[in-house]
Amino acid sequence: MQHTIPVDQLGPTGAGMARAVEQCVHCGFCLPTCPTYVTLGEEMDSPRGRIVLMKSALEGAITAEGTQPFVDRCLGCMACVTACPSGVRYGELLMPYRARTEKTRPRTLSEKLTRTLVRETLPYPRRFRLAASAGKLAAPLQRLLPRLLPPSLSAMLALLPDRLPPATALPLVYPAEGKRRARVALLSGCVQQVLAPDINWATLRVLAHHGIEVVIPQGQGCCGSLMMHTGEDEIARHFARRNLRTFPHDVDAIVTNAAGCGSGMKEYGLLFKGCTEEVEARAFAGHVRDVSEFLADFDGAYALTPTIASEPLAKPIRLAYHDACHLAHAQGVVDAPRRLLQSIPNLTLVDIPEGELCCGSAGTYNVEQPSLADSIGRRKAQNILRVEPDAVAAGNIGCIVQIRMQLARLHKPLPVLHTIEVLDRAYRHSEIAAA
Repeated sequence: MQHTIPVDQLGPTGAGMARAVEQCVHCGFCLPTCPTYVTLGEEMDSPRGRIVLMKSALEGAITAEGTQPFVDRCLGCMACVTACPSGVRYGELLMPYRARTEKTRPRTLSEKLTRTLVRETLPYPRRFRLAASAGKLAAPLQRLLPRLLPPSLSAMLALLPDRLPPATALPLVYPAEGKRRARVALLSGCVQQVLAPDINWATLRVLAHHGIEVVIPQGQGCCGSLMMHTGEDEIARHFARRNLRTFPHDVDAIVTNAAGCGSGMKEYGLLFKGCTEEVEARAFAGHVRDVSEFLADFDGAYALTPTIASEPLAKPIRLAYHDACHLAHAQGVVDAPRRLLQSIPNLTLVDIPEGELCCGSAGTYNVEQPSLADSIGRRKAQNILRVEPDAVAAGNIGCIVQIRMQLARLHKPLPVLHTIEVLDRAYRHSEIAAA
């Protein structure tokens, strides 16, 4: 696509933004993979429509304010990147554009309060636990008076579980079982530590089973992904710098078990484009691996065979696998979790219809766009039920929470587990489909 974008006025990310525009040929391959286009049927709510809008705003032909409703409705799921035959790197346009426009855009008081609450609680596990506990106390009142809170805050309350699991501190080092064959550092996450701490413990046990020592760096913090994807790049860099300083260099990989976090950390090079830390950030990003990716693809001197259990599961199980967007589309990790799950004897893995479509979680999307997120999530839950599984697996805490909530709303609850939890239960010969 031709353009007159003043690249030299857009700073270090300008060339990447212009390149994404240039590569788009308006072919339409992205349309059936875009959740908002599939749901709303509007051209401007499609990737190619948004590219035209952002291009026009960068050229000065329209105001940035005119693009905001459509750009805000983008989940940033990157399904369009997977579908695009021209190789458009949509994220290199979307993320800098949001960061550029966020600095000057007007926001309502409700939007400011919601964003402040998200920014000041979700990245901090202790604060988030306190906020979630307070939210559970307010939930009955919200059910009695449904219009008492803004839709965004009501959506946050709806995502909370009936009870919060107890807080459990992770060790600084979790030793390998038998001979140590590798050493990795684990990002412990933020929201996941509060809502589903068992995911981290399952990760430690599974990695140890493969002879992998795990270091949990003290002083680590939020990876910054939530802020990267909402245009708050300065705050994202603040969080990222802490992790650049904290994580050790003498490990085989920096492992994540949350697709959104892994995707964000792999984008540190873009986040720090033109900054003094850019080289360090790119090196860090190149070391990041999703836990399923690391386990399935680890080779060389430490070759691993993903043999999960010596005996078949006591009960056959039909497991639906959901591709978390920031794992499948943003990171390109599709086969690794499937190979691991398919190695479990007596487990039948089934793909979900329209599997390329997002579940509607997308970081804070189900808080900022609750109505649309609900429609997208309901479609995902209905597609899951079509394959009649005993349980569901996914590689991202946001997806797990969203899918579990949507299935419950359809009165068809199912166990929804992290991929690594399924592997852990198989190792320990525990029932996988148990809630």
